[in-house]
Amino acid sequence: MNTSAVPLNAPDEAARERALSAGLWAFLVVVTSLFSLFLTAYVMRLSSPDAVAIEMPWQLWVSTAVLTLGSVMMQRGQLNAGGACAMGFLVAQWTAWQALQAANVTLTGNPAASFFYLLTALHGLHVAGGLVAWANVQAAPTPGRIAMCARYWHYLLLLWVVLFMAFSWITPEVARAICGVKP
Repeated sequence: MNTSAVPLNAPDEAARERALSAGLWAFLVVVTSLFSLFLTAYVMRLSSPDAVAIEMPWQLWVSTAVLTLGSVMMQRGQLNAGGACAMGFLVAQWTAWQALQAANVTLTGNPAASFFYLLTALHGLHVAGGLVAWANVQAAPTPGRIAMCARYWHYLLLLWVVLFMAFSWITPEVARAICGVKP
């Protein structure tokens, strides 16, 4: 089998980009399913008697703003700025983890904290994976690939907003009400 790179002509490149776009949509469906299942488990586990709400560190607002800016930059085709924002998001998330650690909010002992670390780490891995794709787009930018990169960034922003809202609004009391658990 010959695995050497073959230059693609325009119609072949357009077909490749359509296939990549379809693949991205399929990937986003799978990721949505994964996070939906984790959020369902989060609500169910938060309804248990040992769950205690954790206070969200202010750094999460910074990371939200940075990810929003990165999404806007990607939409405008400003890949360097968008990538820098993605890296900034990861740094802001790390500082949020450090703030929680300083407040003795650890991975174990509280389901709210355990799920917070799990879901933010999983989201961070998707941002890091997006940076790998971003680097590939940087190497060979086309309007279609830039649009796919922007689509992924918009998705990551939407996913982060859903996670942040869930962490902020779903308390153990709310989870118990959702799950029908009597106090």
